[in-house]
Amino acid sequence: MKILMVCLGNICRSPLAHGVLEHLVKEKNLTWEIDSAGTGNWHIGEQPDRRSIAVARKYGVDISNQSCRQFQSDDFEKFDHILVMDQNNLSDVISLAQSDADFGKVRLFLKNGIVPDPYHDDNQFDPVYQMIEKRCLELIEELGTNR
Repeated sequence: MKILMVCLGNICRSPLAHGVLEHLVKEKNLTWEIDSAGTGNWHIGEQPDRRSIAVARKYGVDISNQSCRQFQSDDFEKFDHILVMDQNNLSDVISLAQSDADFGKVRLFLKNGIVPDPYHDDNQFDPVYQMIEKRCLELIEELGTNR
């Protein structure tokens, strides 16, 4: 199972989702591959935002070794599921889809909403982390532990 998390800059939300799911998958001894990317190119090669690193560390998850990258159309071939954080990310990723199979891999990370971008509000990093962790636990149940 290969899962890609996508947000705008790949510095706040998607690195958290990447790190949290990767951490939980390791705890359950699953062989899933998790990665993250951004639809924008502003932070390619950088670490995640220092506040994302800090909130992840607070909960025992290390994302400091991640490197920001931009979503590429060949990610459709590499990943089974492409989970995006908001409607803009959804539109941007879908615009690169070349087939129904590509289109079918893309969906919002949250079933009924978006993950708010905490970039402009330091107080949002903890609630966003909690939201992401809850959804990652649900994803493991939904996608099954035998894949």
